Amino acid sequence: MAEQEPTPEVLAQIAAANAEESPDSVNYKPPAQKSLQEIQELDKDDESLRKYKEALLGNAGSVADPSVPNVQVTRMTLLCEQAPAPLILDLQGDLENFRKNPFTLKEGVEYRVKINFKVNKDIVSGLKYTQQTFRKGVRVDKTDYMVGSYGPRPNEEYEYLTAMEESPKGMLARGTYNIKSKFTDDDKNDHLSWEWSLVIKKEWKD
Repeated sequence: MAEQEPTPEVLAQIAAANAEESPDSVNYKPPAQKSLQEIQELDKDDESLRKYKEALLGNAGSVADPSVPNVQVTRMTLLCEQAPAPLILDLQGDLENFRKNPFTLKEGVEYRVKINFKVNKDIVSGLKYTQQTFRKGVRVDKTDYMVGSYGPRPNEEYEYLTAMEESPKGMLARGTYNIKSKFTDDDKNDHLSWEWSLVIKKEWKD
């Protein structure tokens, strides 16, 4: 006996049921992003969950000043063992001075960039540090560094270290480089953009 074909009405019911269950359907809505306070309030009577969230988020309380941004980039440091003095940019001061007062870096030395930052209120996802280097108005390099995702820790700074790099060397490499830096996240928030200059010399002082 031939199997009976489903009627159009039955097919329509099956399609409607599949649309409700499928996350790829147009009716699917992803869960809304929750704030830190909402996350802390969820299942607050469950002791094991409370301890887990404390381990994940730390003992982050509410920031007293609501005007404080969620992410604060505090300083940038060029770490070089051969440098005669620390090479530090205070990113909470006057950012315009960095272009006028360049760092001096000896050619051919190894260095790393360290970024210090704070996360004050909510979890931030996909932090990224972007650095573009220009020589005489022409871009000679662009590098994106994936910093990662972090929970709030308003009373303690995080730090991110880039991989070891070597400064350019040779007569043609010496001179002034202008650098544009930016600290963003997955939501395209620009937490801080700044410009600074670097002079490559044959010696630290020449």
